[in-house]
Amino acid sequence: MTAAGGPVRVGDRVPTLEDVARVAGVSRATVSRVINGIRNVDPQLHEVVWHAVGQTGYVPNRLARSLVTRRSGTVALVVSDTESHDDDPFMGRFFADPYFGRVVGGLMSVLRTAGVQLALQMVGTDQQRARLVGDLRNGQADGVVVLSLPAHDPLPRMLTDAGVPAVMIGRPAEPVPINYVDLANDTGAGLAADHLLGRGCRLIGMISGPADVPASTDRISGFRRTMARHGHAWVPLVSGNFTQDSGEHAMRDLLAAHPGVDGVFVANDLMALGALTALRAAGRRVPDDVAVVGFDDSSAAVAASPALTTVRHPLEDMAAESARLLLGHVEDRNLRVSSVIYEPELVVRQSA
Repeated sequence: MTAAGGPVRVGDRVPTLEDVARVAGVSRATVSRVINGIRNVDPQLHEVVWHAVGQTGYVPNRLARSLVTRRSGTVALVVSDTESHDDDPFMGRFFADPYFGRVVGGLMSVLRTAGVQLALQMVGTDQQRARLVGDLRNGQADGVVVLSLPAHDPLPRMLTDAGVPAVMIGRPAEPVPINYVDLANDTGAGLAADHLLGRGCRLIGMISGPADVPASTDRISGFRRTMARHGHAWVPLVSGNFTQDSGEHAMRDLLAAHPGVDGVFVANDLMALGALTALRAAGRRVPDDVAVVGFDDSSAAVAASPALTTVRHPLEDMAAESARLLLGHVEDRNLRVSSVIYEPELVVRQSA
């Protein structure tokens, strides 16, 4: 082993696997297994080897690696949408939404350690989806993590039919034999209902996401079911599309139709920010006049004024688990299709 602090000198020559093995104090075979992403290596050895890679300046030969493993060393995060995004080549909408940034952070926490690169791609037309699947079958990436936005998205079925290792974040809208990691959205919505009722709210409304998106339908059903168990047979509901502007418009509509509303569950934090704007404009104090509960526990919840009471959606943890699940299926194509469901929790702040 070498002394800490400073890179290891190997002269003017290009560092080799042997140099990494010498610095790490392990065998050349162990270094090869770590760098090639082969699992079942002790996590401590994994860390030691990558530290030695950094010390020596060794650069893995990705072409040689791909010839040995028949893998590209890359996985793709694919956002399947209803729009082509040709007019947004830098994916501005993608990076403007804290949801996507949290997903990327969670994925990278696992992929970086495994020495796997992440590629981002957005597809919004059938032609783009078909081209993507063709590229994946030709080895452009070893597998995909999918964020599916359309209600009737053909991409999950296309991926499974093509035999591409894939994991969805969020359950598929239609029955498809694909791996997925999801949140118990209905349970989270029930937590919001219980909290608003516990505050003594009498007329409680909901601002939902699109009614044909699985996460949205689960939150609607969970909220309505819990309200019904407490004797509220009907809940006024206005739909948004998970954007701040839509939340503001929905809150205005809800107040216009039901001016006596004193509690509202908003199906994501961005829409809740919009709802707060509409309530301020209407002269309603939060939480004194109207209590507001959001969903996600994103940076928007903390930035809100007042800070949002919200249902925690552990996106970083879910994304990290989807990366682990995907790497397992890349290594062993015979693993059974599986799902992982996370449990939500309520984070109480000033808005309710």
